[in-house]
Amino acid sequence: MGNLHQGHIDLVKQGQKIAPVSVVSIFVNPMQFNNADDLKNYPKTLKEDCLALEKQGVDIVFTPSSEVIYPHGLATQTYVEVPGLSDCLEGELRPGHFRGMSTIVNKLFNLVRPDYACFGKKDFQQLAIVKQMVTDMAMPIEIIAVETVREQTGLAMSSRNNKLSESEKLKAPLLAKVMNQLGIDLQKKTAQA
Repeated sequence: MGNLHQGHIDLVKQGQKIAPVSVVSIFVNPMQFNNADDLKNYPKTLKEDCLALEKQGVDIVFTPSSEVIYPHGLATQTYVEVPGLSDCLEGELRPGHFRGMSTIVNKLFNLVRPDYACFGKKDFQQLAIVKQMVTDMAMPIEIIAVETVREQTGLAMSSRNNKLSESEKLKAPLLAKVMNQLGIDLQKKTAQA
């Protein structure tokens, strides 16, 4: 959706290693937002993004407008939804978010027709949904999972990090560390059982 950071550039680099032509789409998808203020306030940095992609040697940057993607508006738009995976975790807290994501990814795949598509492991639920959608819809696309890129503090790079205060940016990696430790402890207990 734009507002690119080094994690996005790493996705591009991975794609360039495996495909002869690199295409990057940038589209701030209104269907993914259940709050109009969130959509309005989402950072739009298209000029800077295009410069970064040009510097990286991207062959095509596809930046369609909402009118091109949703010519009849959102109210009558056909949508794609992956049941089960879309309704839990983040999907439970953000109703319709993954429906919007699945719909736009499906639509962009149909327009661009890639052989490969790179998605970051940071958004593991999104990655799982896209993989399932590609399988279910028999799309001839290989989904490449790319490792999470982190700040020096350990915080995963994200466009949303811009909304964090300096204090929150210091606390966030600690939360990830605790969650990882809990996951390791849970794995040990499960293995011992």
